[in-house]
Amino acid sequence: MKITKKAMAIVTFWTVACLVLTPTVAGAISYINPSESLGYASADLQETVIRVVQWALGLLALVAVIMIILGGFQWMTAGGNEERVEKAKKLISAAVIGLIIVLLAWAIVIFVVGVTTNASEGV
Repeated sequence: MKITKKAMAIVTFWTVACLVLTPTVAGAISYINPSESLGYASADLQETVIRVVQWALGLLALVAVIMIILGGFQWMTAGGNEERVEKAKKLISAAVIGLIIVLLAWAIVIFVVGVTTNASEGV
């Protein structure tokens, strides 16, 4: 799979921009302690682990969506070249499978949290 330098530069720029600007904007909006605003200061270990896992799964879902968009871009710019179209289709199908896995993992986390919360309330 050959990705042009311009496309890779654009993806890299936007990724870095999002990673750099998100904490900056969040800090500009709120001048309070981030751990207090996110609830980490008063949360127990189980809640903190759940939030970290959900954040990581959200990041993986974002990566999968970006891969789908990249595959669509490759398909659109294939110019009728069947080899490039097939590569784009493979990328899109792999990204969709990855997104399904992430969503199923998220569902499992929500299910386990619900079961453990109900089980601990009964004791």
